[in-house]
Parts: sequence; structure tokens; C-alpha cells
Amino acid sequence: MAEAQDRDKAMIVVDRLCKSFGELKAVQDVSFDVHRGETFGLLGPNGAGKSTTISIIVGALEADGGRVTIGGRDIREGVSVRRLIGIAPQALALYDVLSAERNLAFFGALYGLSGEHLRERIDWALNFAQLEDRRRDLIKTFSGGMKRRLNLACALVHDPQVILLDEPTVGVDPQSRNHVFECIEQLKAEGRTIIYTTHYMEEAQRLCDRIAIMDHGRLLALDTLEALLVAHGGASLVAADLVAAPADVSILPEVLDGLHLRFTSDRPLEEVSRLAGAGVAFATLNVTRPNLETVFLSLTGRSLRD
Repeated sequence: MAEAQDRDKAMIVVDRLCKSFGELKAVQDVSFDVHRGETFGLLGPNGAGKSTTISIIVGALEADGGRVTIGGRDIREGVSVRRLIGIAPQALALYDVLSAERNLAFFGALYGLSGEHLRERIDWALNFAQLEDRRRDLIKTFSGGMKRRLNLACALVHDPQVILLDEPTVGVDPQSRNHVFECIEQLKAEGRTIIYTTHYMEEAQRLCDRIAIMDHGRLLALDTLEALLVAHGGASLVAADLVAAPADVSILPEVLDGLHLRFTSDRPLEEVSRLAGAGVAFATLNVTRPNLETVFLSLTGRSLRD
């Protein structure tokens, strides 16, 4: 019953996708749902299968097996379904010899926009990307961050309800990265459904309601950040310097190294509170909680950025 209810509220359903390139199994039996209005993170290192999965979802690649539906309609129905989707690919989909305005006009026309409606959407997209003052400048004169912002604007010019962002902050400066984050948060507030692929754990932690972790073409785990941390993150590390050794050192969870104490705990704040209540005075205290990097190491044995 719960699974049927999840399917009812899903905007995107990915069902047992498979895709190989020769001997390489790029996507292996991958299934997940993305709820309406959700920002869904697809996390993994380069080569995990994220971009291939995205390409199948938008219809740019044909799967060897499995099925994708958008709003209850099979992606193989063609253009009418694909118009529901906007995609900002990892490889910039921009024409350097055209202006920002002309790029937006081109992509808007591909989705059937014309006349006054197209002009209104171009104005909206330029404002969204904060590029109004560069609308007639050629793309080849833009910085990497400006190109990324326009790449996102081109994905949105036709006002899609489903947005797929494939590594949208690769190679951008911190200011442009923050602008991209704010744009995504605005789109979520408007009720758009977003798939966000990245190998930067801090981006997924900030933006995503649920996170799917992929590696070697397989889906390893899928849940909220907190649930993933509980299931796969392990214990927190507490490192502290004490003012003085307690009279009864048996109350400590680990042996002191001079006045330095290190221990792991599933409930670090409760343990620190217990020690303080027993009279332990802390000169310094640092609690390192598990994060998505910890989760990924637990699941795969390697770093997210390998």
C-alpha cells in the first residue's frame, strides 16, 4: 500500500533501468521515484552512472531495459513529454558565437515558444541568471560562472515542471555557485521537481530532500540525509582537551592521552553531558559527525571524488 501511494505522488518513475556500452555496464537495474516538488540528489563519483541515467530520463539515450515515466507518461512518447523537462547538462549547451539573448531564443524556439511569449521568457531567464546587462554580449566573452548560469537559464526558458541538473556547478567560482544554489532553492519553492546530480557532498546536503547514492552503475542507497547517516554513517568522533584529569578516570569512555580525550559515540552530546555532570571540565571540545563522505566510504570503500 505504501509503495502504491509513493507511486501516486511521483512525478518521475525510473523502473529497472539498464544500459551498457560494450562490456561496460553503465547503469544496472536502477529504480527510484522522484516526488512532485522534490529536490532529489543523485550522488556519486565521476563514472558512477549518473549522467547516463539522466540521459535516459530525458530521452537522449535509449535504455537497454527498463522504463521511465514523467507525470505518468512514458518518456518514449516523444516531444510532448520532453517539453515537460528542462535539462542543464554537465557539458555546456551554449553557442559561443551567439549572444545570451540569441542562445535563449534558440532553445525557447526548440520548445515551441514564439512571439511575445518567447520575448517574455527570455527576459525572465536573463533576470533569473542575473545577466540582463550582458544580454547582447557573445558567450565567448563570458566567465565560466556566467556560462553556467546561462546554461541553467536555457534549461528553464520554456518553464518546465521537471528540471534535471547534471553537475551544474562544475568549474564555477564561489559567487556563481551560491547564485546557482539560490536559483535551485527558488525553483523548489515554486514547486518544481528537480533531479540534481553531483559528486560534491556539501551540495547534496544543502539542497536535496532525498539522496540516492550510485557507484559502478548501481544504486547503493536511497533515503533522506538523516536516515542515510543513521544507517551508514557510523558513530561521531569526540576530541577534547580536559582542564584536569578526573579523580575517577573510570568514568571516561576511553583512556586519557595526557589531558587529551578521544572517543566515538552514537550519542555524542549525551555522552559529553554525562561527563560534564560527573565533574569533567573541558578546555576544548570538538564533535565530528558523520557526513555523506562517511556514508559513501562505508558503502563503497572509496572517496566520493575518486
